[in-house]
Amino acid sequence: MSDERGLIDTNVVLLLGRLDPADLPDEPLVSAVTMAELSVGPLVADDPAERAARQAHLQQAEADFDPLPFDSAAARAFGAVAAELRRAGRKRSARAFDALIASTAIAQGLPLYTCNAADFEGIGGLDLRAVETP
Repeated sequence: MSDERGLIDTNVVLLLGRLDPADLPDEPLVSAVTMAELSVGPLVADDPAERAARQAHLQQAEADFDPLPFDSAAARAFGAVAAELRRAGRKRSARAFDALIASTAIAQGLPLYTCNAADFEGIGGLDLRAVETP
C-alpha cells in the first residue's frame, strides 16, 4: 500500500509512533496547513498537561518535517475543493483545515494518508489512503 512519497494528515502526524509503517508512504510529507493546525492545539488547551503534550507534538513535527507550502497551485486547487464541498452541502468552516490539506495534496500530485477518511469524502481528484488506527 505504501507509495514513495505521500502527504500525511494532521491526525497521522499525531499518531505516527502508533501506526503501522507499512500503512504509510516511504517518504511522509506534511503541509504547512498541518503545522498551522498543530500550532493551534497548545494555545486552546485549558489543562496544563494537555497543553504541554500538544506543544511537544508541535515541536516534534517541526523537528521532523520541512512542510510543503500552501502555494498558488494549492490555492487554485482549494477553489475546486471548496466548491465541491459546498455543492455537497458539507459545512465548509468545520473542515477548513482538511480542505486546505486536501488541496495541497491535489496540487502536489500526492496521495493523502489519513485516519479520518470520512473528513475528505466528496473531494474529487484526491488520491485518498485510509490508515488504520491502532
